[in-house]
Amino acid sequence: MWIAGGWSDYELLECSGGERLERWGGYTLVRPDPQVIWDTPRRHGGWRKPDARYERSASGGGRWLPNSLPDRWTVGHGDLRFHVGLTGFKHTGLFPEQSPNWRFIRDAIKDSARAVNVLNLFAYTGAASIAAAASGNAKVTHVDAAKGMVRWARDNAALTRGNAALFADDAIRWIVDDCEGFVARERRRGKRYDALILDPPSFGRGPDGKTWRLEDGLYRLLTLCACVLSEKPLFVLLNTYTTGLSAGVMAHMLECVFGPAFANKAEARELGIPITAGGVLSGGASARIYN
Repeated sequence: MWIAGGWSDYELLECSGGERLERWGGYTLVRPDPQVIWDTPRRHGGWRKPDARYERSASGGGRWLPNSLPDRWTVGHGDLRFHVGLTGFKHTGLFPEQSPNWRFIRDAIKDSARAVNVLNLFAYTGAASIAAAASGNAKVTHVDAAKGMVRWARDNAALTRGNAALFADDAIRWIVDDCEGFVARERRRGKRYDALILDPPSFGRGPDGKTWRLEDGLYRLLTLCACVLSEKPLFVLLNTYTTGLSAGVMAHMLECVFGPAFANKAEARELGIPITAGGVLSGGASARIYN
């Protein structure tokens, strides 16, 4: 398991009864989590009066109560900075368990000691894009179908640049587009990338209403991505939160599609967040293949 670390502005305080108690900067939140199937005593005082709790609705979705927090606030991980806020689907715009991937991305690019073209697909609010740019020698293409998420990612990049001059304003190219369609056009244009980052959802819709289902589209997308991989690739990183898609299957897929281009075998593990009260909470899985 790759375990998150280096956090001062985030803490997973305790988990019990299908919920997690977290500290995000100066605020405590309670959110549902299907992985928390144990019902241990809730000893932390934050359970009694969190700043906000996400309550699911019987008709689907849910809401935050009370919702008196600011629209967004800032958290940091090392010299990176991110805006977080309460979204309509229990999320905050950032996944702390991804911090081992951010470190891998940044170190791999920096250690390559060459200019690296990075393609980040399903790039959400941009943490991986910003980590890549922070290496100092990357040109990143950030692609997501949701215009609001790309706007959020741009704000995060500006926030990090304001904290530390880690990369130029033009280090990241921002694209609102269907990811599969974008890669197909990049292939026709002859574009090549040295590093690929993919974090596809289980289900989604592109700007044109096109439906994405991971089980139907992932292998097809990976084979398409292989067509835009450069002759001197650095790495491919695949992440997923899809229940039932194991780390081993992800590693096997990377080796099937990209294996001949890389000197190392793919490796894959669950991602985990340490629980202050004891233990580690699993949160998704990642697979990497690299030179």
